[in-house]
Amino acid sequence: MSVITNRKYILIEFLILCIVIPTFIIITKLAAIMFLFLWSICIYGWIIFRRTEKISQSELWRLDALNFKNLSLVFIRWIICSIFIIIFTYFFDPERLFYLVKNRPEIIPSIMIGYPIASALPQEFIFCTFFFARYRVFFQSDKAIVLASAIVFAYAHVLYINPIAPIFSFFGGLIFAHTYLKTKSLALVTIEHGLYGNALFVIGLGWYFFHGYVH
Repeated sequence: MSVITNRKYILIEFLILCIVIPTFIIITKLAAIMFLFLWSICIYGWIIFRRTEKISQSELWRLDALNFKNLSLVFIRWIICSIFIIIFTYFFDPERLFYLVKNRPEIIPSIMIGYPIASALPQEFIFCTFFFARYRVFFQSDKAIVLASAIVFAYAHVLYINPIAPIFSFFGGLIFAHTYLKTKSLALVTIEHGLYGNALFVIGLGWYFFHGYVH
């Protein structure tokens, strides 16, 4: 048995990646270099994933899941959630409602393209593809692993030191994990995450997920 497939190793790895590193970032207030940690974990996860999961690129991305039925469900749910986010922002922090649209419209195209690739993709690989394959051994049911993924996803957003990011991330994590559970498609869940992330930034609530560094 390889060391990296040993149950104790996997447990220690889980604790380090899902608890120790996020806690370290929170305590040291290193949210400004969050992408360094994100991509470092993603690269580590990719190396481990390729050594332990013998699947093809087509099985990883599952482009066949990008069908009318799945995309329709994703878009309808996204529209409903976006309306809720607009209403919430209007009452919770009206000054930020459509802030970028009104004050920094020139950076919106860069966010629309950059966020799904630079942020949504590595996050969905870590919290869905890698998480489901690597840590399934610790969770006996689909509901348990979906909930665990959402909780870990939410905790990873505590580093922004505000209640909005982890709370919204928890519900987003539930949505993304459920989509991945049904389709096993990294492509679809990345698109879905990208839609929500871009909506948050355009609507204005995205500030709480980037701690103001968008400025």
